[in-house]
Amino acid sequence: MLQQTRVNQATPYFKRFMDAFPSVYELAEAEQEEVLKVWEGLGYYSRARHLHSAAKLVVDEFDGKVPDSWNEINELKGVGPYTASAVLSIAFNKIYAVVDGNVIRVLSRYYGIEENVRQTKTKNRIQEYADELISDNRPGDFNEAIMELGALVCTPSNPDCASCPLQEDCVAYRTVKTDKIPYKSKQKRRPHEQIGVGIIVNGEDEVLVALRPEDGMLGGMWEFPGGKQEADETIEEAVKRELREELGVEVTITKPFMKLDHTYSHLKITMHAYLCRLESGTPKAKESQKIRWITIDSLADIPFPKANRQLTEKLMNLNKGQQELEI
Repeated sequence: MLQQTRVNQATPYFKRFMDAFPSVYELAEAEQEEVLKVWEGLGYYSRARHLHSAAKLVVDEFDGKVPDSWNEINELKGVGPYTASAVLSIAFNKIYAVVDGNVIRVLSRYYGIEENVRQTKTKNRIQEYADELISDNRPGDFNEAIMELGALVCTPSNPDCASCPLQEDCVAYRTVKTDKIPYKSKQKRRPHEQIGVGIIVNGEDEVLVALRPEDGMLGGMWEFPGGKQEADETIEEAVKRELREELGVEVTITKPFMKLDHTYSHLKITMHAYLCRLESGTPKAKESQKIRWITIDSLADIPFPKANRQLTEKLMNLNKGQQELEI
């Protein structure tokens, strides 16, 4: 959870997750949809799926105990060098140095590394420094300390150098370059896509939702069907085309429902949601793994990505206020 989320933001999610799955056995036995529902709101849902898969392997192959060797822990789905180093050092006192964004910032400033920290060779250089510095006796404490130093003192902007125990020997401090180090090249501009989705309502107070493919972005999450607007069509035409391609149905758009903006790590979208009525065809899953009709009251029970969750909340609020959806 902490790889992309700050401690104060992740804490309530962590508590909720641990309440639902207090041990690796409960997590391994849970259905993936249940795991994603508890994770809902954090984003990076592939990590929840990987954690679930790793729990199953820990139970099935390692008798419910997280492995304490480098090769075995890296067999777990979603575990890379950073996670392996953190777990092995903090939980098992193994001498593996963690390098995350905080550590990169601390060590690049301390050693005066001015090369682009997005480059692999620069990260490898910083990893070498961390490997040299790590304590043989208390590697977990060392890793936690240097990460905490970066999070609380050696911050990206306006670092608290006066409070830093490394100030005297810090090259960036001595050369007045804490505002220039670490250097990161600019990221590519995120593309901005227009997304059209259809909220198909039937006469039984149900809406149609689709399950995203397991191996794609937001895999395993539910959504209202739709997709990206093409260059030669209106957003309404995009909704009709997507529903035809995804579900094999023809719809009539009855009215706009909601427009919202959302930003992912690599993409910005504007989502246009429309209330729709089925005109012909029986919905069948094509692009998605599964579709289902679900009552509006039950939308809270299944996992949705954040943007779609805003649509479900509006639907549920309207339904709670006994306002009919005009279709």
